[in-house]
Amino acid sequence: MDPDSGAKPPEGGASAVPRGEGKSSRRRKAKRNGKRRDAAPVTNSEAVDSAASAGRPNGQEPNPSARKRKRRRAKSAGAQQPVQGANAAPAAQQIPVRAEGGQQPHSAKSSSSRNRRKKNRGGRGLQGRPLTPAKAAPGVAKAPAPAGSGQVSSKDARGRAGAESLGAELRGEKFSYVNDLYAALDLGTNNCRLLIAQPTRPGQFRVVDAFSRIVRLGEGLGTSRRLSQDAMDRAVEALRICATKLANRPIRRMRLIATEACRAAENGEEFLARVIAETGLELEIIDRETEARLAVSGCSSLVGREARSVVLFDIGGGSSEIAVIRIDDSRSSRLANHITHWTSLPVGVVTLSERHGGRDVTPEVFNAMVTEVEGMLADFDCPPLAAFRRQGAEDFHLIGTSGTVTTLAGVHLDLPRYDRRKVDGLWLSDAEVSAMQAKLLSWDFAGRAANPCIGPDRADLVLAGCAILEAIRRRWPSQRMRVADRGLREGLLTDMMADDGVWRRVRPRRQAGSPGAGGQDEAGARR
Repeated sequence: MDPDSGAKPPEGGASAVPRGEGKSSRRRKAKRNGKRRDAAPVTNSEAVDSAASAGRPNGQEPNPSARKRKRRRAKSAGAQQPVQGANAAPAAQQIPVRAEGGQQPHSAKSSSSRNRRKKNRGGRGLQGRPLTPAKAAPGVAKAPAPAGSGQVSSKDARGRAGAESLGAELRGEKFSYVNDLYAALDLGTNNCRLLIAQPTRPGQFRVVDAFSRIVRLGEGLGTSRRLSQDAMDRAVEALRICATKLANRPIRRMRLIATEACRAAENGEEFLARVIAETGLELEIIDRETEARLAVSGCSSLVGREARSVVLFDIGGGSSEIAVIRIDDSRSSRLANHITHWTSLPVGVVTLSERHGGRDVTPEVFNAMVTEVEGMLADFDCPPLAAFRRQGAEDFHLIGTSGTVTTLAGVHLDLPRYDRRKVDGLWLSDAEVSAMQAKLLSWDFAGRAANPCIGPDRADLVLAGCAILEAIRRRWPSQRMRVADRGLREGLLTDMMADDGVWRRVRPRRQAGSPGAGGQDEAGARR
């Protein structure tokens, strides 16, 4: 008998009572209030059957013993839930409401609220401080999103990054800088290159996306002093791809630069105005001193702790930057602070090959190119480095960052295809460099173009680069040279990250057995 009504309970138990008949729980009433008034009542048994039928073939009855086990589990779970009536809908179908007295039942809504709070916390700084909005560098504008690109606003990007950080934390992973994406673009005389990276361990970063294309923007610049129409068209097409890549990612900060071709061309400013109109990218023309400092910043991790003096050179398409670095006992975290002398030669692989010819290079033509560069270096007033070297110690070396030195390294290793991981950071002795230059000089244009580390795009430029390298080696003799497949883009990224202090926020502990200082991870892109 029912103690309240005195009537005999219906057969089949309380769960068999149709919806609306007998005693009804407040939870079910609240649920009914959230639906349409004209909705037909559904019994709890029908709801259970409909949910179960989704996972079994048509016409197949559920196992009675399995249903009993489910009921027992539901009862045991109901003993731990604050509000769980006998006629409550299944957990997957419940709509949580606020109970009497203002108490919020334990439900999916409260759980989602907590998840939202965690998600919002993930969008803040690593110490709980809100991230400052991205500040564009002077003369830099973020590319507008093309139609249909799906660009995400900075607010949504921070929320999504916070969710990714929370998920990674729950998986036991360490992603301390998911909110920070930096971009660097370098439009040179020969190449257009882009890097999008994320800071990792102090002084290092992980490349998220990369792009490189030979555009030969400075083609014909040495004779006409103007950028040709075809060269500008090639550059704008490459910059459109870069603009799309930038628009599709939440970039915290970016810097976009142009170098010698736009510096020297009479119509350089006109070309940059066209770039803004057609791509939305506002490029900054940097001076030669800034270019030299950025090259040093990009290669700072390749300078050994034992080095007391270094000559770093960047052989470009229209100019070549050389920096003399002297390191004392108080070594700065920024290697560019140790530059004592620098120069920028108004000659590169494109301009030198156009003056002397790059396809058919005889030993006489090669020596003429070397002599021209030596004359330019003679005007560079730099004291000798012998006073900074210890007797018998290998504390001086050269660092070369250009397609010329990376090509020499690839030929030296006899690679079937160029591999940045094997080239970047490679040491070459003075004898090995001389042997590789002699080998390249012995090949004709077709032989150079057939080599997988040179290719047809560089076959007419590589010997001009070797001539510039030879002049540098004669001015600063060294027993060894280190190859760097990195340059201005890496310097831009390193400087932006250091200025923002991303490596000072959190210094993650090194895991046992993890490698020490590692290089940046990026797809190789050479001049």
